[in-house]
Amino acid sequence: MPSGDSAAADQTLHDLTAVIPAGGVGSRLWPLSRASSPKFLLDLTGTGRSLLQSTADRLRPLVGGRLVVVTGVRHADAVRTQLPDLSEADLLVEPEPRESMPAIGLAAAVLERRDPDAVLGSFAADHVIGDLDVFAACVREAVHAARGGSLVTLGIRPTYPSTGFGYIQVGAPQDVPGAPHVRHVEAFVEKPDAERARAYVAAGDHLWNAGMFVVRATTLLELLALEHPEMVTLLRRMAADRSTIDAGWGSLTRIAIDHAVAEPAAAAGRVSVVPADFAWDDVGDFASLATLLPESGSQPGLRVLGDERLVVNEGSTGIVAAHGGRTVVTLGLDDVVVVDTPDALLVTTRERCQDVRGVVATLQRLGREDLT
Repeated sequence: MPSGDSAAADQTLHDLTAVIPAGGVGSRLWPLSRASSPKFLLDLTGTGRSLLQSTADRLRPLVGGRLVVVTGVRHADAVRTQLPDLSEADLLVEPEPRESMPAIGLAAAVLERRDPDAVLGSFAADHVIGDLDVFAACVREAVHAARGGSLVTLGIRPTYPSTGFGYIQVGAPQDVPGAPHVRHVEAFVEKPDAERARAYVAAGDHLWNAGMFVVRATTLLELLALEHPEMVTLLRRMAADRSTIDAGWGSLTRIAIDHAVAEPAAAAGRVSVVPADFAWDDVGDFASLATLLPESGSQPGLRVLGDERLVVNEGSTGIVAAHGGRTVVTLGLDDVVVVDTPDALLVTTRERCQDVRGVVATLQRLGREDLT
């Protein structure tokens, strides 16, 4: 892929810097995803690129070298290896996880010092996105709206009544030059039950909240200061002198950007949304991952991640991740999930994929942190 220096940026987005928060464990994808090697560092789609690398690849044509990654100290070296063109100035290392707001807020404070008019676009490191021309068009509309002082989110049009995502309640259209599809946001809605999710999809006035935000860096800090002024003071101090990050990080409030900024800003009428029609998946569990993989040519009925030569299927459907170096045989099982790694084997069903997170909690309770 082109390097950050050589990639041609979209000149209409001259003030946009892409920020990639690279954190989280992805515990519902255990035992592939671990604390030491979380899902954003893994190639989960068989492309030869990790989710982090794929995220950078789709953002480079929009921003060129204006790319900032925020990650934990445990994964900083792996990020450096996977993104060798990323400068040290653009790699922000958090000493410990404090949820998304401190991470994105630090990036905003750094960008504000570089350019008071800088626009920040926050895009998670572990999502899979298709229809890249549509994605780029949505980002352009979001930047136009953000320049006017709004906090802008990209809302995904739901394709089914998911209970695993939060939703965005969409309001009236806005008159924003260069952003013909932008709408007001009435509210952010927590993950609903099945009945309510069906109602949202049927009504057509709710979008999935994918956690993608575009906003002027200074605007984000001003909105954050309304509820958490002390956090903004600390973040600006850290941006001015990065040697203070280690000492001050633990005093920052542990809070997600949705709760810290997006929800109160929506209540105040400060949030806009660009409805997005591109393909999107947060690869939240193995059921989700299975939809992203093609059916195996040599093992009909199965999706295979890894070496297909290690998989023998007799009348089963589902997904097999063959990473253990040994042969995996599936016989007469529907919607099976088999994940084989050198030190752990998971066997479950597609229906129980959401419960894998509980297995990780059990292992931790049993003192098996070596497996988590």
